[in-house]
Amino acid sequence: MPIFQSALKYESEHTGISLTSATGQDPTAEMRITRCGFVAIVGRPNVGKSTLLNRLLGQKLAITSHKAQTTRHTILGIRTRDRSQAIYVDTPGIHERGRGALNRYLNRTARAMIAEVDLVLFLVETLRFTAEDAKVLGTVATAGVPAIAVVNKTDRVKDKSRLLPYLQALSARHGFSALVPISATTGDQVDRLEGVVMEALPIKEAIFAPDQLTDRPERFFAAELLREQLVRRYGDELPYRATVEIERFEDRGGCYRIRALIWVERPGQKAIVIGNRGESLKMAASQARLRMQALFDCPVHLDVWVKVKKRWSSDEAVLASMGYTDR
Repeated sequence: MPIFQSALKYESEHTGISLTSATGQDPTAEMRITRCGFVAIVGRPNVGKSTLLNRLLGQKLAITSHKAQTTRHTILGIRTRDRSQAIYVDTPGIHERGRGALNRYLNRTARAMIAEVDLVLFLVETLRFTAEDAKVLGTVATAGVPAIAVVNKTDRVKDKSRLLPYLQALSARHGFSALVPISATTGDQVDRLEGVVMEALPIKEAIFAPDQLTDRPERFFAAELLREQLVRRYGDELPYRATVEIERFEDRGGCYRIRALIWVERPGQKAIVIGNRGESLKMAASQARLRMQALFDCPVHLDVWVKVKKRWSSDEAVLASMGYTDR
């Protein structure tokens, strides 16, 4: 059974997952949740925000790569445990690179989420603190939201004694409620971080059902899994000039039929995506389809086409038509 439905009934792509259980009873009635809140995972690009979200959930929801600015949309990941429910929000990396409409959208989305949550996980890379880190921390401080400093990638530091001076310097920069060194890649100390988060949540009832994982529909994740292949397979420039739109998403007797459009800005980029005799596109589509089948737990038939839309990343009206809208 797909993870998006679990014990719930999928209602619509607009609302995401239904909060009505298969028995027709209120699924939150027996939860007895004492703590619940929204937790934004923020930081500059490429510090491991999406990797951390996936690790906290024990399930891959957010696409990942070694390239900066992979995340373009906020994703809610819901974790219910020990009578507490943390609603994690993966946000685009706040950055100073680029001045186009897409860059403005990414920064605006991340900053808006910081002001609306109950708790912030301020993610930094071990032994590094850049001007962009300082910019993000300034946004957190301005919002006045309680924050936990999460020092990621500790697995890359062989001499752990070097961590203490770094943690002390980081602590002096802001009144964090806690500092937790972790490795999102290996999972080291992530359980401890989760415990700290759950204790910091406000006392209130659950918002989502106990077995709900996300608020996003399957159509959204189909587009993201295909875009992940573009980010991972092509050069440094192309992924930021390419996006994916799901033109058709149909459930035909337990088999999903999906038609996806890859939008690029120039004919030369289209040629790169397609590759010699279409081999590059075939490989990307094949890998995306396999990941969709694993996530949706059903067969997937995927058709992919590549089209050119000039300067789509620089036009806010075009971005909005493609789904790049503030939630």
